[in-house]
Amino acid sequence: MQLKKRDVFTTIRVEGAMFSPELLQRIALGSNVQGLKPEDYHISGTRKLNEAISEAWSKALTHWASFQSALDKLPSTDLATSVTRERWLLRLFSDLGYGRLVASRSIEIGGASYPVSHLWNNTPIHLVGARISLDNRTAGTAGAARMSPHSMVQTLLNRNNNMLWGFVSNGLKLRILRDNVSLTRQTYVEFDLESMMNGEVYSDFILLWLLCHQSRIEHAKPEQCWLEQWSKLASDQGTRALDQLRTGVEEAINALGTGFISHRANTILRDQLRSGGLDKQDYYRQLLRMVYRLLFLFVAEDRDLLFDPLSDVDSKQRYSQYYSAGRLRRLADKRKGSAHADLYQGLVLVMNKLNQGCGELGLPGLGSYLWSKEAVLSLIACQISNLDLLNAIRSLSQVTDGNVKRIVDYGNLGAEELGSIYESLLELHPEINLESQTFKLDTYSGNERKTTGSYYTPTSLINSLLDSALDPILDEATKKDDPEKSILNLKVCDPACGSGHFLIAAAHRMAKRLAYVRTGDEEPSPDATRTALRDVIGRSIY
Repeated sequence: MQLKKRDVFTTIRVEGAMFSPELLQRIALGSNVQGLKPEDYHISGTRKLNEAISEAWSKALTHWASFQSALDKLPSTDLATSVTRERWLLRLFSDLGYGRLVASRSIEIGGASYPVSHLWNNTPIHLVGARISLDNRTAGTAGAARMSPHSMVQTLLNRNNNMLWGFVSNGLKLRILRDNVSLTRQTYVEFDLESMMNGEVYSDFILLWLLCHQSRIEHAKPEQCWLEQWSKLASDQGTRALDQLRTGVEEAINALGTGFISHRANTILRDQLRSGGLDKQDYYRQLLRMVYRLLFLFVAEDRDLLFDPLSDVDSKQRYSQYYSAGRLRRLADKRKGSAHADLYQGLVLVMNKLNQGCGELGLPGLGSYLWSKEAVLSLIACQISNLDLLNAIRSLSQVTDGNVKRIVDYGNLGAEELGSIYESLLELHPEINLESQTFKLDTYSGNERKTTGSYYTPTSLINSLLDSALDPILDEATKKDDPEKSILNLKVCDPACGSGHFLIAAAHRMAKRLAYVRTGDEEPSPDATRTALRDVIGRSIY
């Protein structure tokens, strides 16, 4: 799991868990990260790091203007490979410390050819024309014909034991890739060079320079280079944060549980709990669903996936400014909260609208039991103070790393991480004291895991199951006359899915195979994989 302070990079996208957004911000700010001294970048004397970056930026602007001018003069049939390399990318990499990159011979592995354009030691640097997509094949073009440029570099890294990091660019976008034999999520950092240079976003160029400089990959042992050390730092930090988030979820449930019971307006709720009309375990389940709703909103908002695709800009802005879970997280970061209950009323409005949809807020109709009134029937008509609600939001959205408060980046929360949180909740049992108006989770021998037979399946077991049960079926489907139809006709069912860990892992594995069938790329592009994932979930997952 990753952490972040704020989304401040406008032309940089992080896919997967290579680096956390929070760590990238620390690198850009030079804050408590090793490897950022001038001498680490081969800068000697009294010259400062920011002076070197500023000089590189000035040169980059000049190179970009020259490149754009030459590109505009080319006929539409020209893929612009020579112009992109000579006028822009080779100059950029030279200013990043690589000198004049030398053209590489095609690399052969296991009978397959990988015509990477350039190589620096054991780091592939594949540079193609501005009119060549990084994510699609381009017939008749070396380095893009058999596989997309992105897929070719990723496959090469996965198959060559001596290669760990690589770069791919068409001059408009630049991506950092790492060896990543994953059957689920792709991993890379993307710089939108076109937006960065046209918009003169110097702050983002700083990070590009710091991450892509030659000194970051020059170590004789790739596993000891600075990029790898930083990637490991992000992973270790995420592991610590996940442990704290488990505690945070428990604290959030306690805050909500006590907040609802103690609010003076909730007499009916207290009477139901006192009389047994509402069992304490049912109350706990409703609190869990309320937390699951919040987690869903956090993830959907951070991944920019919540809005209806047909919604207009005004609706999106209205939701983001006045109704979003992101607004609640921002308030929790700045305020303690009052005795008023207006924040919960706004949250309830959003949750009710998400069941059927709301065009005025750009919200789609999600349906399902989670968003039905029955899922939180005893809570939906209740009140809870801003103080208690923001306490819960704060517990869900912030963790402490040492003495530093950090904000959880739900945009990169994986199913396995959500599953581990779900597992920890299975051990807990609610205790309610109506006299003191408190709610507390504790561990007892008769918890719901034991009494209902609920168990969380760890990632290692799921992967083993998919290897033995799903992969052979996918192999068989791939050999059929219509492999795409055969894959989509497969059905994966988990009636006791819990966090959905198994189903999501199966969906990702099927999606990657489907994208491979459609594109011919062993490492399909992000867009192809996302499209395939939507199709698989819509057709094959139950």
